[in-house]
Amino acid sequence: MTNEGRGFEVHLPAEDGVDVVAEDTQQAAKGGEGKKGSFWRELPVLVVVALLLALLIKSFVVQAFYIPSESMEDTLLKNDRVLVNKLVYHVRDIERGDVVVFSGVDSWDPEIQLEEPTNPVAAFFRWVGTAFGVVPGEKDYIKRVIGVPGDKVKCCDAKGRVTVNGTPIDEQGYLYPGDQPSQSDFEVTVPPDRLWVMGDHRSVSLDSRSHVGDPGGGTIPIDKVIGRAFVIVWPFDRAKILPIPDTFSQPALQTAVSAAPLAAGFVGAVPLVLLRRRMTRR
Repeated sequence: MTNEGRGFEVHLPAEDGVDVVAEDTQQAAKGGEGKKGSFWRELPVLVVVALLLALLIKSFVVQAFYIPSESMEDTLLKNDRVLVNKLVYHVRDIERGDVVVFSGVDSWDPEIQLEEPTNPVAAFFRWVGTAFGVVPGEKDYIKRVIGVPGDKVKCCDAKGRVTVNGTPIDEQGYLYPGDQPSQSDFEVTVPPDRLWVMGDHRSVSLDSRSHVGDPGGGTIPIDKVIGRAFVIVWPFDRAKILPIPDTFSQPALQTAVSAAPLAAGFVGAVPLVLLRRRMTRR
């Protein structure tokens, strides 16, 4: 501040400015420490919430699965990871050609043998790894649907092909190179609420053909199906969609099944019509 009348200047003490700056710096430092402390306190909560959300998605929407064997080569290779859609069969029926994951608990023997965890901690990490597709599930299987309820599945015709409702299916697009459609003959009519499933690597796959002597004649219950494998996500260089092969869209396959209920209804209706005519005459 300047006093023009007397010709001298008055300055504020330098110490006041230094004290203000020091105080502001200390407050800023304390604020930064508080934010860091708050982040580390909230981190466990964020991790738990993220884990719960992931488990909810895994339980009801999409789940990752680990491919433990060669039974679906070359479509799926050992150690591939696939995503399985758990909602799709709530809006449509299972279709021939779908690649499905299903539970074999209390029915099929596991295709691979895993050592049981030796302690609760190891068991917990095994469960987490299975849930997120990091390790294989001992009782989970992945196969291709060949026959749906009502289908007559047979092998082999004169050309060595699998037939569904008398119509041969062209499996060259997904069958393992050099494999025959089947090394053994079979003929089965798929019961209601069940499926006939086979691996793409027929010479090593323990599929429905290996369980024809079991209850259900080798077929699996539809209610054991977990979902449809629709994409490979790991390794990245193999990432791709898993479509239904064109051979399963043959009109003859659909017609054979759709005609069966109609024929059954017609057969059942004939006696009723005859009975009604007889009663009318009387």
